[in-house]
Amino acid sequence: MKAVKRLLILFIWLPIAGLHAQENVKQVFLEKWEHSKTYLLEMAQNMPESAYSFKPTKNSMSFAEQLLHIRKNMLWLSSTYLGGEPWELAANNQQDQSKEAIIKLLESAFEQTGRAVSTCPAESFNTKVDFFAGEKSRLQILNLIQDHVTHHRGQLIVYLALNNIDRPEYTGW
Repeated sequence: MKAVKRLLILFIWLPIAGLHAQENVKQVFLEKWEHSKTYLLEMAQNMPESAYSFKPTKNSMSFAEQLLHIRKNMLWLSSTYLGGEPWELAANNQQDQSKEAIIKLLESAFEQTGRAVSTCPAESFNTKVDFFAGEKSRLQILNLIQDHVTHHRGQLIVYLALNNIDRPEYTGW
């Protein structure tokens, strides 16, 4: 009888715990997302506008291109896979590539992505979506968004170092 009660409690508790864990995923991601935003925007601010065209090699993206690439990817993924605000690839052809304009675009993209995550129902993070690299869960897409930002932000740290620009203190936690 005790074993049956324990199993019953377990079967009732597991779905509730799972939903709480999914909500926690959202909260943890959004906190990390704000730190990621702060860190990247500090890098963008630290680089002088005259160095936004800097490329470490001829085949590399410039500092500005890296920032715009990060923006494009976060908007594409959050819009396509997390139910974020609609976004058109054609709208990415930004004419004004000034430092100020790029920073505003980045701020907006971080906010849009944050809203997409905030409004995405917690239970949907286990939902599978069709992705070009194969079926993925929305949680995997969430991790991909952050991983992509981190990957390119790491490159930008090198760009700053190569230009003898102080890098901001890491604020990832």
